[in-house]
Amino acid sequence: MGNEPITGSADGGQTTTGRRALLGVAGTALAGLAGCITRGEDSGLEGEIRIDGSNTLLPNSALVAELFMWDNNQVRISVSGSGTGAGFQQFCRDETDLQNASRAISDDEERQCTDNDVDWLELEVVMDGLAVMKHPDNTWCDELTVEELRQLWERGSDIETWSDLDDDWPDEEISFYGRDAASGTYDYFTEQINGAVGNIRNDYSGSPDTNNIIRGVRGNEHAIGFGGAGYFYENEDDLDLISIYNGEEYVVPTPDTIESEAYQPLSRPMYLYVNLPALERPAFREFARFYLRNTQETARDVGFYAVPDETIDEQQDKLEAAIEEHA
Repeated sequence: MGNEPITGSADGGQTTTGRRALLGVAGTALAGLAGCITRGEDSGLEGEIRIDGSNTLLPNSALVAELFMWDNNQVRISVSGSGTGAGFQQFCRDETDLQNASRAISDDEERQCTDNDVDWLELEVVMDGLAVMKHPDNTWCDELTVEELRQLWERGSDIETWSDLDDDWPDEEISFYGRDAASGTYDYFTEQINGAVGNIRNDYSGSPDTNNIIRGVRGNEHAIGFGGAGYFYENEDDLDLISIYNGEEYVVPTPDTIESEAYQPLSRPMYLYVNLPALERPAFREFARFYLRNTQETARDVGFYAVPDETIDEQQDKLEAAIEEHA
């Protein structure tokens, strides 16, 4: 096979796959277990499910898909990470069943879905935080306010060196790294920090892969970058965090500060968009239910953070109401 699937372990159990392994296939389809291995359970469900969208949310959806396919080995699920914006283009053309999204659907995307008669349901499935990262040898910048972040990152910024932001800091040119314009992470960061989606300095290095941001910051003492906090914790021996002022105190992204939403304004929910007509298919219905039952556990397994129990209860109620209407 061209794309090797994530498989059950040799002793008949299931693997717990971390973010690092799953990110090795970011941007490519994860082949379904059905037809690739002989282990797993034949539940009687069968069919294909297509997931695309956020590269950031890909590891969680890939792990949920892995677990579901183990229990239902005649169901084939492909999980790709073309980015939130590119994923919505496919979803709103009725080309995918589920859309991973690191931001809410935009007005333009809603109109595109309406024009193509695509009905959808939004489910909140994961919490994430955006880490602002620096090189470990950067001993001068431990904390920033939102206003200071804006001065650094906004379009037309005149900040070129660290001393431009603070006279006591080195007169060394800053290298900027972040996600590219196809990413929901880019949309969220630019809106929350700079006041509008797409408002960002022209000379930063934008990438569809957060691992490139990690490498950029790791290799330059005077660099700064933003990306999902889980990526930082996969590389925390080589990077450091900058604390962000939330209006009361300086905070770094941790499980406690993200799940409690104390890490503001860079804590965010992440979403799964459901193509409602697909709920007519039994395998798809059961996968959607399975996703909500398991996402709190899988989120923590791959470096995300769990939404509260009450949020999961609300999402399950929304899904069951949709199933009753569309199944």
